[in-house]
This record gives sequence, C-alpha cells and structure tokens, in this order.
Amino acid sequence: MMDAIALVTSRAPTTRQERFRSVVDAHYDVLWRFLRRMGVSEASAEDAAQQVLIVLARRMDSVAVDAERSFLLGTAVRVAADLRKHHARSREVLDDEALGAESSGAPDAGDELDRRRARKVLDGVLAELPDELRTVLVMCELEELTMGEAADALGLPAGTVASRLRRAREAFGERAAAMRAVLAKGDAR
Repeated sequence: MMDAIALVTSRAPTTRQERFRSVVDAHYDVLWRFLRRMGVSEASAEDAAQQVLIVLARRMDSVAVDAERSFLLGTAVRVAADLRKHHARSREVLDDEALGAESSGAPDAGDELDRRRARKVLDGVLAELPDELRTVLVMCELEELTMGEAADALGLPAGTVASRLRRAREAFGERAAAMRAVLAKGDAR
C-alpha cells in the first residue's frame, strides 16, 4: 500500500497545465529575485515575472523538461532589458525606499532595515556592471546556474560565459571594495 501512495505522490506532472504549475511553484521566487537583481524595480518585478511566465506558457512544449529554470532566466534577461529601456524613457520616478517605508508590523524592523540596506548596496553594485557581465554574474553566482546552463539560457558559447563571469567577478570585487570604502568613510563620521 505504501508503495502505491509513494508512486501516486511522486509522479511527474502529466498535463501541460500541471507541468506549468509545477514550474511556477518551483521557480517563481528565483525568477522574481533574478529580475530584481537585473535592475527591475520592486514595483515592476511582479509584472515582469508575469511577462516571463506568459512566454513560458506559450512555449512550454518547446522547453525541455529540467531546462525550465534556464529558460525562465534567459527570458527574464530580455524582459528586464526591455523594462530598463522603457523606464529610462519614461518620466515616472519610482522610489522603492518610500514604497517600502510603509509600516508592516513586522517584529524585527531593525533586521529588515539591515536586509534592505544590504540589498540596496548589492543592487547598486550590480547596477554599475555592464548588462552582459551582470547577467552572467547573477545567473552563475546568485542563482547558482552552471556556466553550461547560463550559456544555454543566453544562447552563448560556454567560453564566452566563462570569460564574462571572470570579468564580472573582477569588476564586482572592485566595485564592492570601493563601496565598502565609501561606507566605512561614512561610518567614521
């Protein structure tokens, strides 16, 4: 009896809709974080994620099983680039800090403030990187894709991804050191 229950609960999704739902459940948080790290504002991240999921829904049959995460992140790169271009042309100014300043009633407000500051510093350092370097760094270092998965998602040769990742790590290290120096100078006052 136990084997029959295990078989039923461990079965792979059988329909397109079940597969889509399982992909969304498994990868939505990663997708949202990735979009934020690619420069999409917090206010626009949900809409951007929905755009990526619409593309996945349309192309689900052509996405290989177990390659869904790479497909989502590869699509997210293009959606994020389009949104950054759109926001650069628009007059609207989004202030994530002002939006996030609303009282949430969370008991650890100091910890949340520290996390937000750290995320803002990380986002600032990432924003200074050229898109081609930032994309590879976020995919490989923060979202833990292999270089092969990143290469597939971006449609690039593995050697190009490896080269960009090396350059991105160097550039990130330099910018992070400069940011630490600025922050240390501000704390010394």
